[in-house]
Amino acid sequence: MKNPELVIMAAGMGSRYGGLKQIDSVDDYGHIIIDYSIYDAIKAGFRDITFIIKHEIEADFREIMDKHLEGKDVNVKYVFQELDRLPEGYSVPDGRTKPWGTAHALMCCLGTVDAPFAVINADDYYGAHAFEKIYNFLKNVDESDGKYHYAMVGYYIENTVTEQGTVSRGVCAHKDGMLTEIVERTKIATEGGRIYFTEGECETELAPDTLVSMNLWGLTPSYLRECYQRFARFLDENLDKNPLKCEFFLPTVISELITEGKADVRVLDNSDKWYGVTYKEDKAAVVEAFCEFKEKGIYPESF
Repeated sequence: MKNPELVIMAAGMGSRYGGLKQIDSVDDYGHIIIDYSIYDAIKAGFRDITFIIKHEIEADFREIMDKHLEGKDVNVKYVFQELDRLPEGYSVPDGRTKPWGTAHALMCCLGTVDAPFAVINADDYYGAHAFEKIYNFLKNVDESDGKYHYAMVGYYIENTVTEQGTVSRGVCAHKDGMLTEIVERTKIATEGGRIYFTEGECETELAPDTLVSMNLWGLTPSYLRECYQRFARFLDENLDKNPLKCEFFLPTVISELITEGKADVRVLDNSDKWYGVTYKEDKAAVVEAFCEFKEKGIYPESF
């Protein structure tokens, strides 16, 4: 069994945030959120890291990351998610600038990532416990029975929303510790302590302890192959309806595999609070949180 790898999705430009949030520092030492995730990942046992980025941000991104990773015991690879990474016979719709989504990002890792792997967002903070749980799962995953075995770290939705605007989350249903369904909701908001999502003209309230995915998954190369095989069908079903904004989501493929009986997904719950910078106004809370973590000795001042 190969040692688990860590895949970091960093191709998004952060349109709602207003800049390249993946390399925006969050403390006085110039650390970015990815630095904290990598610190926790190394501590958990990860040694191989693959970044998914776009060619247009490569110079800026690598200038920061090469410096921040210097001296660390990790092997680093880069994979590029580009709009024209499409099956034969398909082309980018005129006017399309939006990436094809998280499942497409991972599909681009096919042939590069060949071991069980954890995947995270570059601009989300997950906490040390989450990396320990997912690493231990991946270290022992066995698909010799012919079924795909995955895992996800779930978060209570009340710990993942922002007052600054709407967010996207995979809302989960689960039974006996196993995921039964996950639905991507792209317009989740909070107001006056109430959490809800909007679909069309309808608002649906969500309980504070609703479990959601923050894209911390434990997967195997089987998932990459499934994304590759399903992407053309996704394009056929969505290009005519929404050519400029349709997205091939990671949770959608997971849900399909569960429904088809090809995969099961263990839910590793986590009561830690998520921190991230969906919007510029979120940054102050993130900076304050990391300051408190250091005061409590969770992280050293510089690392």
